[in-house]
Amino acid sequence: MNYLGIDLGGTNVATAVVDEQGTILGRASLPTPRGVEPAAVAAVMARAARAAVEAAGLREEQIASVGVGAPGTIDPEKGVIRYWSNLDFRNVPLAGLLREQLGREVYMENDANAAALGEFAAGAGKGSASMIAITLGTGVGGGAILGGKLYTGFNYAGMEVGHFVIACGGRLCTCGRRGCFEAYCSATALIKAARQAMEENPTSLLWQMAGEPEKMNGRIPFDAAQAGDPTAQKVVEEFVTYLGCGVTSLVNVFQPEVFCIGGGLSAQGENLLAPVRAILEREDYARGNSRRTRLVRATLGNDAGLIGAALLPLFR
Repeated sequence: MNYLGIDLGGTNVATAVVDEQGTILGRASLPTPRGVEPAAVAAVMARAARAAVEAAGLREEQIASVGVGAPGTIDPEKGVIRYWSNLDFRNVPLAGLLREQLGREVYMENDANAAALGEFAAGAGKGSASMIAITLGTGVGGGAILGGKLYTGFNYAGMEVGHFVIACGGRLCTCGRRGCFEAYCSATALIKAARQAMEENPTSLLWQMAGEPEKMNGRIPFDAAQAGDPTAQKVVEEFVTYLGCGVTSLVNVFQPEVFCIGGGLSAQGENLLAPVRAILEREDYARGNSRRTRLVRATLGNDAGLIGAALLPLFR
């Protein structure tokens, strides 16, 4: 059986045809139209979908269903984007619009949940029964597959892991709460901390590597720390400490077989994972158990959302 996945982004509409194992058979991409009606966006999505089917050497009737991963607030039961600021979508029945275009059953899910599902089905969590996934990027996203099924909460708003609090009364988060995981462990938070450390330590290697605070990124603090810069080491150590706290708390709640970390900062590999794993080994409530959660890096990159969206009907 073949399935089609669509990753609707603010810049591009990416599409792919995958088989039941999550192997990509063909793909296509088109720019996301801006300033047009939702029906016009659906038409572009349909064009990209047909191009992926053609690239896979298949016919449309050989596609079992279509899955869409999209940002914003999603009602997967009704196939509606309740709100997405990027395209100013409000209560858009996107699944229905696509169904009219493609003549196939259409499933929808939040893009972070779709990416988590992709890693579970065909990436770092393949072969496991349960997985928690987080992405460390501009914010902190997450998803959960429990008992082989995607978990989203009764109102489809579950697993907003970026906004559970790890420091009561701590840093102000963009959501309005204080002390959120995202306020400490996103790439945005790491860059902000590194910039502040630069200002306070004018001899730090961070200056040499970044040139100026505005050019700081999520890689430089790790590079400077590896080079022995004490200022960068302090920044990275604080970041890892908070990340270890958040990861361990999530593990203690769910005890998944696999805990997967993705997003831009996951490119640090074991420089990031090894110290977080040490915290988890020490603080996991199940540390006396012979069966322990495995902490791993995501493997699928940008394909995770595509594959997860395509395979949505298999994991609902």
